[in-house]
Amino acid sequence: MTIIEPRKHGSAADGRVGGRLSRFEGELKITGNATYALEYPVENVAHAVLVQSTIAAGRVVSVDASKALAAPGVLLVLTPEDDLGLMTAADWFGNRPENQPFHPLPKVVRYNGESIVAVIAESREQAGEAAKLIRITYEEAPAVADMDDPKASEGKLLDAMTVEWGDAEKALAASPVRIEAEYRTPREYHVAMEPHGLTAGWDGEQLTVWEPSQWTHGMARNYAEWFGIPLDNVRIVSPFIGGGFGSKGVALPYGAVAVAAAKKLGRPVRLAVTRPQNFTSYGGRAATRQTISLGASKDGVLLAIVHRGASETSVYMDYPEQTGAATPILYKVENFSSQSRVVPVNAVTPGALRGPGKNPSAYGIESAIEELAYKLAMDPLELRLKNYADHDYQSGKPWSTRRLREALTEGAEAFGWARRSHEPRSMRDGKSLIGWGIGCGTFPVIRAPSSAMIRVLKNGRVEVVSGAIDMGQGTYTILAQTAAEALGVSIEQVDVVLGDSRLPGSAIAGGSMLAGSITGAVHKTANAAREEIIGLALNDPNSPFRDTGANTLVVSEGRISVASGDGPSMTLPELLSVLGRDELEVTRNTLPDDAQSASDRMNAWTSMGRVQGPTMGDTSMHSWCAHFVEVRVDEDFGTVRVSRMVSAFDCGRLYNPKMVESQWRGGIIMGIGQALLEEGLVDPRNARTINNNVGDYLVPTNSDIPDIQVISVGVPDYEASALGGKGVGEVGIVGVAPAIANAVFHATGKRVRDLPITLEKLM
Repeated sequence: MTIIEPRKHGSAADGRVGGRLSRFEGELKITGNATYALEYPVENVAHAVLVQSTIAAGRVVSVDASKALAAPGVLLVLTPEDDLGLMTAADWFGNRPENQPFHPLPKVVRYNGESIVAVIAESREQAGEAAKLIRITYEEAPAVADMDDPKASEGKLLDAMTVEWGDAEKALAASPVRIEAEYRTPREYHVAMEPHGLTAGWDGEQLTVWEPSQWTHGMARNYAEWFGIPLDNVRIVSPFIGGGFGSKGVALPYGAVAVAAAKKLGRPVRLAVTRPQNFTSYGGRAATRQTISLGASKDGVLLAIVHRGASETSVYMDYPEQTGAATPILYKVENFSSQSRVVPVNAVTPGALRGPGKNPSAYGIESAIEELAYKLAMDPLELRLKNYADHDYQSGKPWSTRRLREALTEGAEAFGWARRSHEPRSMRDGKSLIGWGIGCGTFPVIRAPSSAMIRVLKNGRVEVVSGAIDMGQGTYTILAQTAAEALGVSIEQVDVVLGDSRLPGSAIAGGSMLAGSITGAVHKTANAAREEIIGLALNDPNSPFRDTGANTLVVSEGRISVASGDGPSMTLPELLSVLGRDELEVTRNTLPDDAQSASDRMNAWTSMGRVQGPTMGDTSMHSWCAHFVEVRVDEDFGTVRVSRMVSAFDCGRLYNPKMVESQWRGGIIMGIGQALLEEGLVDPRNARTINNNVGDYLVPTNSDIPDIQVISVGVPDYEASALGGKGVGEVGIVGVAPAIANAVFHATGKRVRDLPITLEKLM
């Protein structure tokens, strides 16, 4: 168990919620002392290597593993012929099919790069060499490479994602001003610095898995149900994660393979997914296309939005990218129609990648709004303010808080938007064409129950304990701040223990829901611990406070005293000593009072069944942002550089502004990569991902990133969370790509509607 202790801090105010405290775990990471999943020193560990399919569709006829089995150090080869005895686990919401086998090494091939065989040997090098000796015979079938494949279907209309009010088609036809365009985004991948993988070991029927996890409890349930063992028999250990971005929320088929191999061999097995395999062992963001039609009056009032979107999915599961997610809520419009389709292709099922749905949706609507502004000869900022939504037109509910207007106006002032000339190609610096653009973004407030434990020890230390995780967003730090403030102790007294499924249950670190959910649980638990301390001090026969006649006591800076100042004053260790106690332990959760059974708690921590969306209350709750971008386009070569950015955010109360600003900038940087660099390339002949490595799949480096100024315009939103914050982790990427595309148009007069914006599209 890893206990993260405070290191170097700033002022006393930094130790409270809202302070700019540095990361608790930062020193461990920069000194190399943070132990990640694949680094755990497990004795007698064997190593597994995956062999993936080289066809996109068909079936495995035979696997010749004879040469591999004869290779030095090889212990085991698993093929589709091996029945691992696994059963399908429940989905995100706890729904589990009955008696449905699960085959992590399938006979039926559904995409190029699907894992078919696993080789386990004494060393990774031996396993890798033996894997080259595997010979697989296939019976190949026709495949669909991508949405542009002539064999691709029109797709399946998703009724649940159809959103309509008014009569959008009629209003569009009657609108004095209309625009229509198609916008496309390619496949994108997570490319986390830490590759996926795990180490798994059995002790009888007890399973321990060291694996990077955004949701230790949900992942533990996956393994328990696959292998038919009690949930209490599974332990997921994940104190540090080197990037997830949505890809490490659930256990994946390769994990089942490693655990099954460990069981067969009776010794621990480590499986590290290679860089190329990281592109097909789980799904990134699906490719999307969307046609958006806008109708407006001559003075710029939106009269109709008609949206038709589609995204790729796999041939074995419908997983939508929700291209209409942001479109209904960004602007005021009385007539709206949005439909979404999924188009099956022979690829791994897509997954959640930072800002899922909202990201490509915002690219479409924010590009279209800009095109409408130019058709109207209107300033893009003016058009957005003119059509500001005073409430949520989709749900009909008022906003909990929505300071997108302030984000637009304060961001524009900081950026200097008033100095912009409207006409394309009208701003330059020598051979560089200068362009300025805007893009708005949003992400819903999603809430989930969580629990936490507070332990006050006789040595004066306070431990905050939870199964929640920290993948770099600052969970260790903000939980320490929350507990210190609520409990009335110095931040230097607080230690934090996270990242273990044996610890109290927590929401997933995804959907920007963790911080609001887990701080609420820690705040509730710390308050309960403080009240218990005060109750003991007032009522215990050995307490010097019992005879003071006080109705309550004050706990501040680790001391307990009478509010009036008259009477005894003691440190918490001194109080525990006179009470004869070694520690005080309190656990609380944020489940409703009528949902406190063991099964209720298990389901709450291991499924999304208790998750609340943005409109499940009386209001509509979302985070908001406005990005202002300056680009420089080389007039001769067409190269694009983002030279300056100002982004303003409404994310409610900021628990730790330093952590939040880091999250915002991280999302913005990913948005720059999306706009200018990232593109999954697929060979149409065999549906193989061509650029499945970090040399050919381009992501931003330091030289691609300008100075990024971030501004908070939010106010506390206590409907969104107990401490008033709204999600910060995902909203930063939403709206960046259209802001850059809009700036490129302003610079060059060329509208690029398919990402990424590369020089050949501008020449």
